[in-house]
Amino acid sequence: MSSLNTKLETLPKNLKQEVLDFIDFLLEKSGKRKKKAIPQFGSAKGKIKISADFDKPLDDLKDYM
Repeated sequence: MSSLNTKLETLPKNLKQEVLDFIDFLLEKSGKRKKKAIPQFGSAKGKIKISADFDKPLDDLKDYM
């Protein structure tokens, strides 16, 4: 394993990124890494609450109105 690290350290930065991308690809292909879940439209429904007086001017800003 140390020879892998040694070889990796000798690569330029752009090639190191290619190696990382390839490793990610292999992990995804082998099923070791879960794919990112794509949020579905409406999946947050009911999780966000907005108070009835949301549009009411704030008392802190009376001096500016």
